[in-house]
Amino acid sequence: MFFDPMYFVYVAPALLLAMWAQWRVHSAYAAASQEPAPITGAAAARHILDSAGATDVAIEQVPGKLSDHYDPRAKVLRLSPEVYGQRSLAAVGIAAHEAGHALQDAQGYALMSIRNAAVGVANIGSGFGVILLLIGLGIGLSQLAWLGILLFGGTVFFQLVNLPVEFDASNRAKAQLVSLGIVPQAEMRAVNNVLNAAAWTYVAATLQSLLTLLYYASFLTGNDSD
Repeated sequence: MFFDPMYFVYVAPALLLAMWAQWRVHSAYAAASQEPAPITGAAAARHILDSAGATDVAIEQVPGKLSDHYDPRAKVLRLSPEVYGQRSLAAVGIAAHEAGHALQDAQGYALMSIRNAAVGVANIGSGFGVILLLIGLGIGLSQLAWLGILLFGGTVFFQLVNLPVEFDASNRAKAQLVSLGIVPQAEMRAVNNVLNAAAWTYVAATLQSLLTLLYYASFLTGNDSD
């Protein structure tokens, strides 16, 4: 019930894609970290935000490697030490991506609003939904199991919405870096490599959630060999 080798058969494509994407992220980040930039990641993010009128968004340094994120509730862009203080194309690229999320929030980007609203449902679905599924299967109550699958579907929905949100943030970042003169178009290759590699991690996460949902549903539709 709690361990089934067939699960890895179902999600193998997503796991392989995730491993490749992580390797590509680290490789692209290491290479872009060696390429100098005129300003730090924090300065690049501040310039992008101020130029777009998002002067109310604060920028903070947080511990961890690649722990960069934008908090829409606190209106704070949090950057890891390497991104916050380094003058490299990797740093300004990642900082610009997170600034892109802040711009989405400030400009009322619809999918960003939907994603933020779906966070709670996704968190419940990824944990409580699986518990209901297992209990339903264990006691032979298919209605409870289907309810668990429906809740887990909230996680899948979040990933499907998150994908275009991340792509849009990267597109905004690339455009802003060039238009504001932070990175010349001729030097954007390293930035593109980092952001494009990161995009594949979101694709892998979305694929894994979809395949996991199909795996769970197979227990109730009779497609699983067990």
